[in-house]
Amino acid sequence: MLQTTIHKSVRCTGIGLHSGKQVELVLRPAAEDTGILFSLRNGSGSTFLTPAPSLVVDTGLATVLGDGRETVATVEHLLAAVSGMGIDNIHIEVTGKELPIMDGSAASFVYLLKQAGVRKLSKARQVLAIKKAVDFEMDGKFIKARPHDGFSVDYTIDFAHPLIGTQQMEIEVTAETFISEVAKARTFGFLKEVDYLHANGLALGGSLDNAIVLDEYGVLNAEGLRFKDEFVRHKLLDFIGDMAILGAPLQGHFEVFASGHAMNNAFLRHLDENRDLYLEAKTMPMPETVEEVVREGSSEPVAARV
Repeated sequence: MLQTTIHKSVRCTGIGLHSGKQVELVLRPAAEDTGILFSLRNGSGSTFLTPAPSLVVDTGLATVLGDGRETVATVEHLLAAVSGMGIDNIHIEVTGKELPIMDGSAASFVYLLKQAGVRKLSKARQVLAIKKAVDFEMDGKFIKARPHDGFSVDYTIDFAHPLIGTQQMEIEVTAETFISEVAKARTFGFLKEVDYLHANGLALGGSLDNAIVLDEYGVLNAEGLRFKDEFVRHKLLDFIGDMAILGAPLQGHFEVFASGHAMNNAFLRHLDENRDLYLEAKTMPMPETVEEVVREGSSEPVAARV
């Protein structure tokens, strides 16, 4: 299996969920073995940041990456799209302190990546595979990982809300299943929490256009839910994005109960700090023939405004 990147640059603008400010995002092709590379643009230049579990500096409202000088927030939905679509190498250029929230799901990022196209490179894909059972528990929540030839997730949530309750979903994550079953699931929150956040200057860009909002009895969004179990699908989406922060595609079967960004990162740090015990670096088999370009197109950026 060959490494991949995107075929051409694409860009979009959108609103940051927490700042409420406009953000510009450009996705660019990257060479073999680059991995995921963020370029954080500010008034004095750019800061480059490669995701790693130790660089997650906040998980309170979203996953935030930082290097002590610059930070970028709400990275999980784009990283889920990149990982879910099997893209190994990409340059993510951000002007602003967070990624645009779009519609609260990964669907807009999937659209951008489809516009860019995916192409194969000439070097074999490198993955990190679970080689030994891992049972990670915190406060009654858990993530259990087992060896598996692929990336599969069995996720369960349990909320004391009449519309949510206990929801469970199991999926073998491929580009096809991610796009059809996971990508469109939106982030969600409760009205009382939204009111508190707004009163404290947080989630200033949040609205019914980019999140599911629930009161004590049901959904406030006029269009309702995209899936009956959209809540667990979004938590699964977040998990896929948070696992992409390890720095290489992760292989294994993951049984998850009631995790969130904080626990996802704690689990990743545990894996990262015990690589010799739990992880095996693998080079994927090379195909017999190489078919390079999946999508033809100009190398100039394609613009989108959301």
